[in-house]
Amino acid sequence: MNLTQAQEGKEYIIRQIETEDEELDAFLFSLGCYSGEPITVISHLKGGCVVSIKDGRYNIDNQLAAAILI
Repeated sequence: MNLTQAQEGKEYIIRQIETEDEELDAFLFSLGCYSGEPITVISHLKGGCVVSIKDGRYNIDNQLAAAILI
């Protein structure tokens, strides 16, 4: 399952990041988004979703949300 299918307000554990872009991997890692880390979907938006990782909230697009497996 990926973040686009996640329930709002429920905490999940990131299992894997499926992307072949090394810059994107590095960016997600800098946000604290990597395997084993908890993530919560705050709300789903038309173009993506708002997620909570550690103590930060981030707006990510649907393409990126689909690459984050939970």
